[in-house]
Amino acid sequence: QVQLVESGGGLVQPGGSLRLSCAASGSIFSITTMGWYRQAPGKQRELVADITSVGNTNYADSVKGRFTIARDIAKNTVYLQMNSLKPEDTAVHYCNADVQIRLSDGTIVLRNYWGQGTQVTVSS
Repeated sequence: QVQLVESGGGLVQPGGSLRLSCAASGSIFSITTMGWYRQAPGKQRELVADITSVGNTNYADSVKGRFTIARDIAKNTVYLQMNSLKPEDTAVHYCNADVQIRLSDGTIVLRNYWGQGTQVTVSS
């Protein structure tokens, strides 16, 4: 019913930048919070940053001052600008969204969705 499609991952040298994008599509009534998570090999998935529908943001301490999350409400898209990248930022980055959808009986429910993930590798 709802798909999240990420783009923008890749290989970058330490100190470099990347911009991730995630577009939501499907039977969307509205989207509340959108965010980015990441999972490095052998580690648990962790929150990187998220943003509410009114623009309130939340960042992991490890990325504060380096990453910026932004959102285009009209396009159902969230972005993550990653600057001053470090090798420890290497991980699969996943988009996540809390989406209100309208069921066939007219009921509006809130469901959580994940993207397929995009690899970010920081290495010289």
